[in-house]
Amino acid sequence: MHVVATAGHVDHGKSTLVLALTGTDPDRWAEEKERGLTIDLGFAFTSLPSGREAAFVDVPGHVRFLKNMLAGVGAVDACLFVVAATEGWKPQSEEHLRILDLLGIGTGMVALTKVGLVPPDERELAVLDVREHLAGTFLADAEIVAVDAPSGEGVPELIAALDRLLAMTPEARDLGRPRLWVDRAFAAKGSGTVVTGTLAGGTLRVDDEVEITPGGGRARIRALQSHNRGLEQAPPGRRLAVNLAGIHHDDAARGHAVVHRGQWHLTTMVDCSLKVLSSLDHELSRRGAFQAYIGSGEHPVRLRILGREAIHPGSTGSVRLHLPVALPLLPGDRYVLRESGRGETVGGGEILDVEPVTKAATAAPDRSVERVVSERGWVEADHLERLTGERRPATVGGRWVVSAPALASATERLRAAVAAAGPIGLDVSTLDERDRAVLVALDDLDVSGGRARPAGSDDPLVGHPFLDRLRAQPFSPPSPDGIDRAELRSLVTSGAVVERDGLYFAASAVDEAAHLLAALLVEMPDGLTVAQIRDALGTSRKYLLPLLAHLDANGVTRRRGDLRIAGPRLPTGPA
Repeated sequence: MHVVATAGHVDHGKSTLVLALTGTDPDRWAEEKERGLTIDLGFAFTSLPSGREAAFVDVPGHVRFLKNMLAGVGAVDACLFVVAATEGWKPQSEEHLRILDLLGIGTGMVALTKVGLVPPDERELAVLDVREHLAGTFLADAEIVAVDAPSGEGVPELIAALDRLLAMTPEARDLGRPRLWVDRAFAAKGSGTVVTGTLAGGTLRVDDEVEITPGGGRARIRALQSHNRGLEQAPPGRRLAVNLAGIHHDDAARGHAVVHRGQWHLTTMVDCSLKVLSSLDHELSRRGAFQAYIGSGEHPVRLRILGREAIHPGSTGSVRLHLPVALPLLPGDRYVLRESGRGETVGGGEILDVEPVTKAATAAPDRSVERVVSERGWVEADHLERLTGERRPATVGGRWVVSAPALASATERLRAAVAAAGPIGLDVSTLDERDRAVLVALDDLDVSGGRARPAGSDDPLVGHPFLDRLRAQPFSPPSPDGIDRAELRSLVTSGAVVERDGLYFAASAVDEAAHLLAALLVEMPDGLTVAQIRDALGTSRKYLLPLLAHLDANGVTRRRGDLRIAGPRLPTGPA
């Protein structure tokens, strides 16, 4: 399956040629038939002698409908360039050729039409004229077939040439990230919302949940159709009609895209290369009313030239485009830029960065994944794939791709923080998740009890004097006067000490109290009073009530009126 766009000047016979090749008239509207003028995109398909299928996107040739032409040529494999032998090369021939080149369409052929209306010697002159205009372009060596569609002359030769061309044209790759730029959206009777377009990047399947953007509407694919055949799944490279459930047809329009949710970065600002056409009679600056044609859409944009004030005709530079809506874009996507005030095509190029983070004054965009990582320092692997289309393995924490300088800086900073924390170590809870991910990967640091210390160093909390004091008076614990607050927090964080209502108990004392209560409740299963527990522990209400509150909160005991009864976590074995 390949998709072929027609191109060429108005009234050079593009639609008539498509009708002769496919048996389908691509002019859908009554106005088009009445005027004999293609206004909007038309679609048709045929099977070639080899069995290869070709879908045609027939575009308008008149300059007034150039935006419709641009909507149709953004996702095609090849072009069928049409020049009438009766008129030769015309202004719209030139503009269409430049647009195809700017969009990166690298393969095609030429149909010299209406040859039945000129004598043989004029045919030869027309071929030479076309060759001269194609010199230096991607069609310089393209096959030229003379054809007269109404009489059928040359049609079999054109079909054979198309078959040869498409045999050498690479098929669309399945990258697992489908995107269908919508070129038509309508309500089909009995079916609901239907959108059409050329599918690229991945496979769509019936029942897939998709997003229509801009706008972010969600829908389910109810049915798929290509070339009048229903499909359960559609690979990339096909002209496709998608029947959507869950969205109104007014919420989908030309210029929107159908994508899988979460696979694409939606952006309103992109850095791009821009090749300014040599035919322009003035340099390009940021002044002007610009329209960018991306996918199947036309968008007014603000333009900033990067690194200079202007780009001269025939030169290439870098620009930053500010879009009015968020689009699902990727480096490598192509666009065409027009200036609406002058009504001229300015140039076009390739999107290089879909999330610029560098100021326009210093930005130097390219398609390098390394540049994206370097400019950010840290970037999640999933987000990096959305930004670049390439999957890179996470280098830190199984989640982030980190540049070498950023990782070295984080490592140096953490080692310094651990050294400054002293023997007690660095409180890991004060670190963010990135620093914690780096910390656990450092061989020269140990993390235990919520603290990071140099590897091999002794834990200052082991045998801490305050622990000894608490154990000596388990149920009437001393206050932590004179104890470093950071050390005290570490003792609690490590679990060696339990804090309740401003009092501190050794964890061993809490465990001892729980076992003692368990033994008493065996003898008095109906419950124990505070006084009974106080006497058993040899303490006072000052210490007992916070201790009981802790035991209640942890399910060791439960309060029933004035009694404490067994809780679900009461110990059952000996202490």
